[in-house]
Amino acid sequence: MAGTQRYLRYIVFALICLVLLFFISSSSSGSTVSWPAGYNGNEAVSTPEAIKTGSLEQLQSSPSTTPNDNKQLPPATVPGDRMNATFVTLARNSDVWEIAKSIRNVEDRFNRKFNYDWVFLNDDDFNDEFKSVTTALVSGKTRYGKIPKEHWSFPEFIDQDRAAKVRDEMKEKKIIYGDSISYRHMCRYESGFFFRHELMLEYEWYWRVEPSIELYCDIDYDTFKFMAENKKKYSFVLSLYEYVETIPTLWNAVKNFTKAYPEHVTEGNMMKFLSDDNGDSYNHCHFWSNFEIGNLNWLRSQAYIDYFESLDHAGGFFYERWGDAPVHSIAASLMLKKEEIHFFNDIAYYHVPFTHCPTGEKYRLDHKCHCNPKDNFDWNGYSCTARYYEVNGMEKPAGYEKEQ
Repeated sequence: MAGTQRYLRYIVFALICLVLLFFISSSSSGSTVSWPAGYNGNEAVSTPEAIKTGSLEQLQSSPSTTPNDNKQLPPATVPGDRMNATFVTLARNSDVWEIAKSIRNVEDRFNRKFNYDWVFLNDDDFNDEFKSVTTALVSGKTRYGKIPKEHWSFPEFIDQDRAAKVRDEMKEKKIIYGDSISYRHMCRYESGFFFRHELMLEYEWYWRVEPSIELYCDIDYDTFKFMAENKKKYSFVLSLYEYVETIPTLWNAVKNFTKAYPEHVTEGNMMKFLSDDNGDSYNHCHFWSNFEIGNLNWLRSQAYIDYFESLDHAGGFFYERWGDAPVHSIAASLMLKKEEIHFFNDIAYYHVPFTHCPTGEKYRLDHKCHCNPKDNFDWNGYSCTARYYEVNGMEKPAGYEKEQ
């Protein structure tokens, strides 16, 4: 009896499956095949050899490619025209899951409302997994570029033996990334080349995002539009003092540049953020460049190109361990007017090991922030944010005393 019942159940189950198959095939007949969500047929794009250091004509005439025009963008939930802007990330295939976390943070807190593009750059080809995962997460278009070898290698004027000796010495001193070749290539690339990649040439504004970052509060306005409308060209959320051991001759190289190109130093700049003695020495303050929203046309200007080439030929990216953060910060503070540099107090941000949690309880509650204000680095003695407020004659946010 039990065997008969089991047999009948099998028959009923088989009949149900046949009925379901019939309805599925009927409903799909005549329809087109659709790709899995997120797939858009992207291919990695290589930068042509023509993009070299220096000539602005070369930079502006380079072709560019949009590899995924077939991806249909959802309508932005915030009305109004979008700016000519993109997120940009330097990453490797092994970073895929850490950058996925960053993308999800940025999309959930900001970009799902605006659908801006995202450019990914790599010194190698991106693999299919990286492209499919990141494309599925980004609400705008995703674009993938390969860095040309000449932008990620030792320049001809660098003494390889001297550079190797420096790395060995820094390793013995246990200086962070002191013995890393790839870290040096990264710092040099972020300092002088990312904004010249053919994919980036199509944009006017960028927001730099790195793997493993977090955004703690909702951002309900277009940050790119804010920068443009308020005539800002560079911005930050965290600032601090650089490791002295990594940049012993950087300021001398900067002074050599300003002596050779005095026309590139702007009146009304923010020299006092960098120096306590009117430029004779550097106090090591810098904006932490793993977060930046900035103007690409400024970075592509002849003034910045001259600055980068001057520093590059000084050799400090390889004979020391110059980071792109002080390089960008010094350029912004010398070449831009004070009012062209902006502190985004309202963008709550984390990159190991520092947190920027907006000062002001009302803002944190209104924007669904989940950061602990006690973790805020701004008013820590090692932060330079207080100096930024003082140099610009700004009143510090209400409640900052509680976070010191």
